[in-house]
Amino acid sequence: MKKHNVRIVGGEYRRTPIPVIDAPGLRPTPDRVRETLFNWLTHLWGGQFTDKNVLDLFAGTGALGFEAASRGAAHVQMVEQNPKAVAALRALRTKLKADRVRMFPGDAMHVLERTANPFDLVLLDPPFNQGWLEKIWPLLPLVLTPDGYVYVEAEAPITPPPAFEVLREGKAGLVHYLLLKIAAAQEKP
Repeated sequence: MKKHNVRIVGGEYRRTPIPVIDAPGLRPTPDRVRETLFNWLTHLWGGQFTDKNVLDLFAGTGALGFEAASRGAAHVQMVEQNPKAVAALRALRTKLKADRVRMFPGDAMHVLERTANPFDLVLLDPPFNQGWLEKIWPLLPLVLTPDGYVYVEAEAPITPPPAFEVLREGKAGLVHYLLLKIAAAQEKP
């Protein structure tokens, strides 16, 4: 397989190439989709990322997490299980001197079940066709701030549980993506 790069779209690390290692199921989020996502977030957050904590749960190349760090996120926690991908993530973090980025080399469910700090944004781009979203949905409200958002990519149209409200959605090629938040509590009669 030919080696290729994606690039960070905006912010402090703009135009920095991100190497894409040869690993099964690794598909970095395309530049235009990342640009769309971060335009949505810029609008919602009034352009302020500096106080935001971000969890990139299936980091892969780190394109989503490094994009958040590039735009000034206070803290980005990347979780990745593939050792080659973790090594590439650490090398890029060192190259960029991105000290607000932390790595957890391990299982996404382990992190979700044990995290104590809430996140303003959870980035979910799990391996396709493995049922990850069904396992993760119930844990997301436990790790989100009250005004937190969830970004999700999947191989098919996404139907989140009723606990979530779809704010924005799109499709690029075969990839469907959504920006969600916890739905407002329904008042009881």
